[in-house]
Amino acid sequence: MEVEVKLRLKHATAHHQVITLLAPFHLKTLHQHNLFFDTPTSSLSSQRTVLRLRFLDKDTCCIVSLKSKPTLINGVSRVEEDEEELDPVLAKDCVQNPLKLFDLDSRVVKRVKEEFGVESEMGLVCLGGFENVREVYEWKGLKLEVDETKYEFGISYEVECESDDPEGVKRLLEEFLNENGIEYEYSEKSKFAVFRAGKLP
Repeated sequence: MEVEVKLRLKHATAHHQVITLLAPFHLKTLHQHNLFFDTPTSSLSSQRTVLRLRFLDKDTCCIVSLKSKPTLINGVSRVEEDEEELDPVLAKDCVQNPLKLFDLDSRVVKRVKEEFGVESEMGLVCLGGFENVREVYEWKGLKLEVDETKYEFGISYEVECESDDPEGVKRLLEEFLNENGIEYEYSEKSKFAVFRAGKLP
């Protein structure tokens, strides 16, 4: 179970304020290209499950993930997540021909078939996706991730932090944002849900 605090920054100015204030604590920048897959009849979505390929570092790395039963309440996200690395060359082939996912030696894909009943005969399509620039910081003993997510219909900004103590982390982040006059609100939708809705929150 992945538990994360998710706070949406209201505009580009708020995003700029956050990354400027956190600059001394910066660890790395990740360029992520996220693509999602489902059957033509939305077999996974109907079971509240998401299959994603995430390409990193100019496609030199790829991670396949399966996320199930998400909840997002008062800025705290909980989701069952399973992920593993894939050969990025093979993964690229799967983007062009999604059915090739079923040929991979992958624990995650095996779960898609066995637990969620998705077989190759049902077909598999790439739903598209979005780009995400993630700035990672080590701040007050926490790993903060500040995202700039670029959809076809606009850009959104978010601060995320994975923790076993989400309420404590949320208080700390809210104090930081409020003290610095940074406009934010609790995230109400996952990035995938925003992508599928086709409009910014």
